Amino acid sequence: MKVKKVTRILSIFFTLVLINLSAYAKDNSSQNNKNFRWKVQSKTNTVYVLGSIHFMKKEVYPLSKEIESAFDKSNVLVVEADVNDVSKIDIEKLIRTAFYPENDSLQNHISQETYGMVRKEFEVFGIPQVIADKQKPWILALTLESLELARLGYDPNSGIDIYFLSKASGKKKIKELESIDYQINLLSGFSDNDQEAFLLYTLKDMGSLEKEVDTLMRAWKSGDTKSLESIITKNISEDRRLSSIYEKLLYERNTNMVSRIEGFLKTKETHFVIVGAGHLVGNKGIIEILKKEGYLVEQL
Repeated sequence: MKVKKVTRILSIFFTLVLINLSAYAKDNSSQNNKNFRWKVQSKTNTVYVLGSIHFMKKEVYPLSKEIESAFDKSNVLVVEADVNDVSKIDIEKLIRTAFYPENDSLQNHISQETYGMVRKEFEVFGIPQVIADKQKPWILALTLESLELARLGYDPNSGIDIYFLSKASGKKKIKELESIDYQINLLSGFSDNDQEAFLLYTLKDMGSLEKEVDTLMRAWKSGDTKSLESIITKNISEDRRLSSIYEKLLYERNTNMVSRIEGFLKTKETHFVIVGAGHLVGNKGIIEILKKEGYLVEQL
């Protein structure tokens, strides 16, 4: 798998988390006409925060004038990780953490039941099983979902992050909340059991992915924070095996991201922050944490 492709897969990972959890979301779009966008103000500065969908269909563009205006007024673009800058990637480390060495394979790290499900999915896509055998469960889960999303017409190259990174290139400063290296360390750091749990959850949801993505998109377009919050809380409580995974994937990262945003609020430059929509909702989400810290926060 080419490094550029791997970075694109990584860029959509945290949205795929939400897709996996979205089966129980309700469509409340008629109740909310807001965007998934907030204005955060300190006494001296303003930060705009946009909830991201890391993949899109091209027809979603142009975005609303309000979103574009907030970007135009900002001096700095901030993303979770600059996926366009592959020069920051340690290729040898990526290969070592995402793929098994020559004398090892996937079958040695997951149950036969899960392995059989992987074989069936790769047969659907017409891809040789030998390609799956060398991928570790965390990257394999992303590979399978990215293949299905591509089949459904969704493209990470049309994602919100990529769109604004392209607009900002050569015109605005670009900062990262995290980095590709950080995300690789996080994903590859899970135990075999945790990685298999997430892979298994992904495999079971493949058949309903199209419906779930549509639900997620409606919630994003209407600024429906309640639906996304219910997605996360309901499903984590129903599958305790995933609770420790999502604690690290969402809540611990939320705290770290808030610290970064607070740093931006202390500068004299207006920042336009793009972060996965799931990080912004709920009592442990970025928005509520910022409110508790005393900042003026308004959904627009």
